Amino acid sequence: MAKGTRPKRGLGRGLNQLLGNIGESGELEQTSQSSSEKGSGTERKDLEDTGGETLLKLEEILTNEAQPRKNFDGEELEELTDSVRQYGVLQPILVQKEGKKYRIIAGERRYRAAKNAGLKEIPVLIRSYTTQQAAEIAIIENVQREDLNPLEEAMAYQTLIDDYGLKQDEIAARVSKNRATVANALRLLKLKAAARQFLEEGKISAGHARALLMLEDEKKQNDLARDIVEKNLSVREAEKQAKQMLRPKRREETEEDQASKKQYEILYRNYEDYMRSALGTKVRINRRDRNKGRIEIDYYSAAELERIMDLIQNIHS
Repeated sequence: MAKGTRPKRGLGRGLNQLLGNIGESGELEQTSQSSSEKGSGTERKDLEDTGGETLLKLEEILTNEAQPRKNFDGEELEELTDSVRQYGVLQPILVQKEGKKYRIIAGERRYRAAKNAGLKEIPVLIRSYTTQQAAEIAIIENVQREDLNPLEEAMAYQTLIDDYGLKQDEIAARVSKNRATVANALRLLKLKAAARQFLEEGKISAGHARALLMLEDEKKQNDLARDIVEKNLSVREAEKQAKQMLRPKRREETEEDQASKKQYEILYRNYEDYMRSALGTKVRINRRDRNKGRIEIDYYSAAELERIMDLIQNIHS
Protein backbone atom coordinates (compact mmCIF):
# COMPACT_ATOMS: atom_id res chain seq x y z
CA MET A 1 0.00 0.00 0.00
CA ALA A 2 1.41 3.33 -0.95
CA LYS A 3 2.35 5.56 1.92
CA GLY A 4 0.90 9.04 2.25
CA THR A 5 3.17 11.97 1.72
CA ARG A 6 4.31 13.43 4.99
CA PRO A 7 3.94 17.17 5.46
CA LYS A 8 7.12 19.12 5.05
CA ARG A 9 8.39 20.34 8.40
CA GLY A 10 10.77 23.13 9.24
CA LEU A 11 13.73 22.44 11.47
CA GLY A 12 13.33 23.19 15.16
CA ARG A 13 15.28 25.61 17.30
CA GLY A 14 17.88 23.02 18.36
CA LEU A 15 19.04 22.37 14.82
CA ASN A 16 18.75 26.03 13.84
CA GLN A 17 21.17 26.97 16.60
CA LEU A 18 23.67 24.29 15.61
CA LEU A 19 23.50 24.91 11.84
CA GLY A 20 23.35 28.68 11.80
CA ASN A 21 22.66 29.17 8.05
CA ILE A 22 18.89 28.62 8.17
CA GLY A 23 16.25 30.56 6.29
CA GLU A 24 12.94 31.79 7.68
CA SER A 25 11.16 28.77 6.18
CA GLY A 26 13.24 26.48 8.36
CA GLU A 27 15.13 24.99 5.38
CA LEU A 28 18.84 25.23 4.70
CA GLU A 29 19.40 28.31 2.57
CA GLN A 30 20.97 27.88 -0.84
CA THR A 31 23.35 30.49 -2.15
CA SER A 32 23.02 32.12 -5.57
CA GLN A 33 26.35 30.76 -6.80
CA SER A 34 26.31 28.94 -10.13
CA SER A 35 27.72 25.43 -10.57
CA SER A 36 30.77 26.81 -12.39
CA GLU A 37 31.64 28.96 -9.37
CA LYS A 38 31.41 26.05 -6.92
CA GLY A 39 33.95 23.65 -8.32
CA SER A 40 37.41 25.25 -8.05
CA GLY A 41 39.72 24.59 -5.13
CA THR A 42 40.11 28.28 -4.20
CA GLU A 43 36.38 28.92 -4.08
CA ARG A 44 35.84 25.68 -2.18
CA LYS A 45 38.39 26.70 0.45
CA ASP A 46 36.59 30.03 0.81
CA LEU A 47 33.26 28.24 1.10
CA GLU A 48 34.68 25.93 3.77
CA ASP A 49 35.63 29.01 5.75
CA THR A 50 32.31 30.80 5.28
CA GLY A 51 29.97 27.79 5.31
CA GLY A 52 28.54 28.54 1.84
CA GLU A 53 27.10 25.98 -0.58
CA THR A 54 29.34 24.11 -3.01
CA LEU A 55 29.35 20.93 -5.16
CA LEU A 56 31.24 17.78 -4.23
CA LYS A 57 31.80 14.63 -6.24
CA LEU A 58 30.02 11.65 -4.67
CA GLU A 59 33.34 9.79 -4.54
CA GLU A 60 34.67 12.49 -2.21
CA ILE A 61 31.92 11.85 0.35
CA LEU A 62 31.95 9.35 3.22
CA THR A 63 28.76 8.06 4.84
CA ASN A 64 28.17 8.62 8.54
CA GLU A 65 28.91 5.44 10.50
CA ALA A 66 27.19 6.97 13.52
CA GLN A 67 24.03 7.68 11.50
CA PRO A 68 21.09 7.27 13.92
CA ARG A 69 18.87 6.01 11.11
CA LYS A 70 19.67 2.33 10.61
CA ASN A 71 16.84 1.39 8.23
CA PHE A 72 16.07 3.23 5.00
CA ASP A 73 12.60 2.47 3.64
CA GLY A 74 13.09 1.12 0.13
CA GLU A 75 9.86 2.60 -1.27
CA GLU A 76 10.50 6.07 0.16
CA LEU A 77 14.11 6.02 -1.06
CA GLU A 78 12.95 5.05 -4.56
CA GLU A 79 10.44 7.92 -4.57
CA LEU A 80 13.20 10.35 -3.58
CA THR A 81 15.49 8.85 -6.23
CA ASP A 82 12.85 9.49 -8.91
CA SER A 83 12.52 13.08 -7.72
CA VAL A 84 16.30 13.56 -7.81
CA ARG A 85 16.44 12.21 -11.39
CA GLN A 86 13.89 14.83 -12.47
CA TYR A 87 14.86 17.86 -10.41
CA GLY A 88 18.24 17.14 -8.86
CA VAL A 89 19.05 17.51 -5.15
CA LEU A 90 17.17 20.67 -4.17
CA GLN A 91 18.58 20.94 -0.65
CA PRO A 92 22.31 20.58 0.11
CA ILE A 93 23.53 17.94 2.52
CA LEU A 94 25.71 18.86 5.50
CA VAL A 95 29.29 17.57 5.54
CA GLN A 96 32.50 17.99 7.48
CA LYS A 97 36.05 17.69 6.12
CA GLU A 98 37.82 14.49 7.18
CA GLY A 99 41.30 14.11 5.74
CA LYS A 100 41.03 14.49 1.97
CA LYS A 101 37.33 13.61 1.95
CA TYR A 102 34.12 14.81 3.56
CA ARG A 103 31.97 12.97 6.12
CA ILE A 104 28.17 13.32 5.99
CA ILE A 105 26.66 14.90 9.10
CA ALA A 106 23.07 15.24 7.87
CA GLY A 107 21.41 14.23 4.60
CA GLU A 108 22.47 10.63 4.01
CA ARG A 109 19.12 9.73 2.41
CA ARG A 110 19.59 12.52 -0.16
CA TYR A 111 23.14 11.25 -0.79
CA ARG A 112 21.87 7.68 -1.36
CA ALA A 113 19.14 8.92 -3.69
CA ALA A 114 21.69 10.96 -5.68
CA LYS A 115 23.92 7.89 -5.95
CA ASN A 116 21.01 5.70 -7.07
CA ALA A 117 19.97 8.34 -9.61
CA GLY A 118 23.43 8.23 -11.18
CA LEU A 119 24.50 11.77 -10.23
CA LYS A 120 28.22 12.51 -10.08
CA GLU A 121 28.01 15.56 -7.83
CA ILE A 122 25.79 16.77 -5.01
CA PRO A 123 25.32 20.22 -3.39
CA VAL A 124 26.76 20.41 0.11
CA LEU A 125 27.34 22.78 2.99
CA ILE A 126 30.79 22.27 4.46
CA ARG A 127 31.03 22.98 8.18
CA SER A 128 33.38 22.28 11.05
CA TYR A 129 31.91 20.82 14.25
CA THR A 130 33.02 19.10 17.40
CA THR A 131 32.24 15.38 17.66
CA GLN A 132 29.33 16.14 19.99
CA GLN A 133 27.89 18.84 17.73
CA ALA A 134 28.08 16.54 14.69
CA ALA A 135 26.33 13.74 16.60
CA GLU A 136 23.63 16.10 17.88
CA ILE A 137 22.95 17.50 14.41
CA ALA A 138 22.67 14.03 12.86
CA ILE A 139 20.22 12.94 15.56
CA ILE A 140 18.21 16.14 15.73
CA GLU A 141 17.79 16.44 11.96
CA ASN A 142 16.44 12.89 11.70
CA VAL A 143 14.11 13.29 14.68
CA GLN A 144 12.69 16.61 13.52
CA ARG A 145 12.10 15.29 10.01
CA GLU A 146 10.39 12.21 11.49
CA ASP A 147 12.84 10.01 9.56
CA LEU A 148 13.50 7.62 12.45
CA ASN A 149 11.38 4.71 13.60
CA PRO A 150 10.47 4.81 17.34
CA LEU A 151 13.30 2.47 18.33
CA GLU A 152 15.93 4.38 16.34
CA GLU A 153 14.71 7.61 17.95
CA ALA A 154 15.03 6.06 21.42
CA MET A 155 18.55 4.80 20.67
CA ALA A 156 19.50 8.24 19.35
CA TYR A 157 18.38 9.87 22.60
CA GLN A 158 20.27 7.25 24.60
CA THR A 159 23.43 8.03 22.61
CA LEU A 160 23.18 11.69 23.62
CA ILE A 161 22.79 10.61 27.25
CA ASP A 162 25.56 7.97 27.30
CA ASP A 163 28.16 9.66 25.12
CA TYR A 164 27.62 13.32 25.94
CA GLY A 165 25.90 13.36 29.34
CA LEU A 166 22.80 15.21 28.18
CA LYS A 167 19.74 15.08 30.42
CA GLN A 168 16.24 14.34 29.19
CA ASP A 169 15.12 17.98 29.47
CA GLU A 170 18.20 19.11 27.49
CA ILE A 171 17.43 16.60 24.73
CA ALA A 172 13.79 17.72 24.72
CA ALA A 173 14.86 21.34 24.22
CA ARG A 174 17.16 20.41 21.33
CA VAL A 175 14.56 18.40 19.41
CA SER A 176 11.65 20.74 20.25
CA LYS A 177 9.66 18.09 22.11
CA ASN A 178 8.46 17.95 25.70
CA ARG A 179 10.36 15.94 28.30
CA ALA A 180 7.59 13.34 28.67
CA THR A 181 7.86 12.49 24.97
CA VAL A 182 11.59 11.89 25.32
CA ALA A 183 11.08 9.83 28.51
CA ASN A 184 8.41 7.67 26.82
CA ALA A 185 10.69 7.12 23.83
CA LEU A 186 13.56 5.97 26.08
CA ARG A 187 11.27 3.44 27.79
CA LEU A 188 11.03 1.56 24.48
CA LEU A 189 14.62 0.39 24.96
CA LYS A 190 13.35 -1.90 27.76
CA LEU A 191 11.43 -4.04 25.27
CA LYS A 192 12.42 -7.69 24.93
CA ALA A 193 14.04 -8.98 21.73
CA ALA A 194 10.96 -10.13 19.77
CA ALA A 195 8.94 -7.01 20.60
CA ARG A 196 11.89 -4.77 19.67
CA GLN A 197 12.16 -6.48 16.30
CA PHE A 198 8.44 -6.01 15.57
CA LEU A 199 8.73 -2.31 16.49
CA GLU A 200 11.85 -1.86 14.36
CA GLU A 201 10.11 -3.50 11.39
CA GLY A 202 7.05 -1.27 11.82
CA LYS A 203 4.75 -4.22 12.58
CA ILE A 204 3.68 -2.64 15.89
CA SER A 205 3.40 1.02 16.90
CA ALA A 206 4.99 2.88 19.81
CA GLY A 207 1.57 2.74 21.50
CA HIS A 208 1.57 -1.06 21.22
CA ALA A 209 5.12 -1.11 22.58
CA ARG A 210 4.11 0.88 25.67
CA ALA A 211 1.32 -1.66 26.29
CA LEU A 212 3.90 -4.46 26.03
CA LEU A 213 6.10 -2.72 28.62
CA MET A 214 3.39 -3.45 31.20
CA LEU A 215 4.66 -7.05 31.06
CA GLU A 216 8.12 -7.62 32.55
CA ASP A 217 8.08 -11.35 31.85
CA GLU A 218 9.81 -11.94 28.50
CA LYS A 219 7.60 -14.85 27.42
CA LYS A 220 4.38 -12.96 28.19
CA GLN A 221 5.65 -9.86 26.40
CA ASN A 222 6.72 -11.78 23.31
CA ASP A 223 3.46 -13.77 23.27
CA LEU A 224 1.41 -10.58 23.34
CA ALA A 225 3.63 -8.98 20.67
CA ARG A 226 2.92 -11.91 18.35
CA ASP A 227 -0.80 -11.66 19.12
CA ILE A 228 -0.76 -7.94 18.21
CA VAL A 229 0.80 -8.72 14.83
CA GLU A 230 -1.18 -11.87 14.01
CA LYS A 231 -4.57 -10.62 15.24
CA ASN A 232 -4.05 -6.98 14.25
CA LEU A 233 -4.92 -5.79 17.77
CA SER A 234 -5.49 -2.09 18.43
CA VAL A 235 -3.49 -0.31 21.15
CA ARG A 236 -6.51 -0.40 23.47
CA GLU A 237 -7.01 -4.13 22.87
CA ALA A 238 -3.31 -4.74 23.54
CA GLU A 239 -3.53 -2.80 26.82
CA LYS A 240 -6.59 -4.80 27.89
CA GLN A 241 -4.90 -8.10 27.11
CA ALA A 242 -1.73 -7.03 28.98
CA LYS A 243 -3.79 -6.25 32.10
CA GLN A 244 -5.48 -9.65 31.87
CA MET A 245 -2.10 -11.36 31.62
CA LEU A 246 -0.96 -9.55 34.78
CA ARG A 247 -3.83 -10.96 36.85
CA PRO A 248 -2.81 -14.06 38.85
CA LYS A 249 -4.47 -17.23 37.65
CA ARG A 250 -7.05 -18.64 40.02
CA ARG A 251 -6.13 -22.03 41.42
CA GLU A 252 -8.56 -24.75 40.48
CA GLU A 253 -10.50 -26.07 43.46
CA THR A 254 -9.78 -29.64 44.53
CA GLU A 255 -12.35 -31.98 46.04
CA GLU A 256 -10.75 -31.26 49.43
CA ASP A 257 -11.25 -27.52 48.90
CA GLN A 258 -14.88 -28.02 47.99
CA ALA A 259 -15.52 -30.21 51.07
CA SER A 260 -13.88 -27.63 53.35
CA LYS A 261 -15.92 -24.84 51.77
CA LYS A 262 -19.13 -26.78 52.35
CA GLN A 263 -18.26 -27.31 56.04
CA TYR A 264 -17.75 -23.56 56.51
CA GLU A 265 -21.06 -22.79 54.81
CA ILE A 266 -22.86 -25.13 57.24
CA LEU A 267 -21.03 -23.59 60.20
CA TYR A 268 -21.91 -19.99 59.28
CA ARG A 269 -25.52 -20.98 58.56
CA ASN A 270 -25.75 -22.39 62.08
CA TYR A 271 -24.33 -19.13 63.47
CA GLU A 272 -26.97 -17.14 61.55
CA ASP A 273 -29.78 -19.40 62.88
CA TYR A 274 -28.51 -19.01 66.45
CA MET A 275 -28.35 -15.18 66.29
CA ARG A 276 -31.71 -15.00 64.50
CA SER A 277 -33.26 -17.01 67.33
CA ALA A 278 -31.58 -14.93 70.03
CA LEU A 279 -32.44 -11.52 68.53
CA GLY A 280 -35.82 -12.38 66.99
CA THR A 281 -34.97 -10.85 63.59
CA LYS A 282 -33.12 -11.65 60.38
CA VAL A 283 -29.33 -11.91 60.69
CA ARG A 284 -26.84 -12.43 57.84
CA ILE A 285 -23.13 -13.17 57.93
CA ASN A 286 -21.33 -11.83 54.84
CA ARG A 287 -17.91 -13.44 54.59
CA ARG A 288 -14.96 -11.88 52.78
CA ASP A 289 -12.70 -14.83 53.53
CA ARG A 290 -12.29 -17.36 56.33
CA ASN A 291 -11.13 -14.73 58.81
CA LYS A 292 -13.03 -11.56 57.88
CA GLY A 293 -16.62 -10.59 57.21
CA ARG A 294 -19.63 -8.48 58.25
CA ILE A 295 -22.77 -9.25 60.34
CA GLU A 296 -26.02 -7.57 59.25
CA ILE A 297 -28.97 -7.35 61.66
CA ASP A 298 -32.38 -6.27 60.27
CA TYR A 299 -34.83 -4.03 62.15
CA TYR A 300 -38.10 -2.53 60.93
CA SER A 301 -38.86 0.25 63.41
CA ALA A 302 -37.26 2.41 66.07
CA ALA A 303 -39.00 0.34 68.74
CA GLU A 304 -37.55 -2.88 67.34
CA LEU A 305 -34.07 -1.32 67.24
CA GLU A 306 -34.41 -0.43 70.95
CA ARG A 307 -35.52 -3.98 71.70
CA ILE A 308 -32.49 -5.44 69.91
CA MET A 309 -30.16 -3.01 71.72
CA ASP A 310 -31.66 -4.03 75.07
CA LEU A 311 -30.98 -7.69 74.26
CA ILE A 312 -27.39 -6.97 73.31
CA GLN A 313 -26.85 -4.86 76.45
CA ASN A 314 -28.27 -7.66 78.64
CA ILE A 315 -25.86 -10.10 77.00
CA HIS A 316 -22.98 -7.68 77.71
CA SER A 317 -23.99 -7.22 81.37
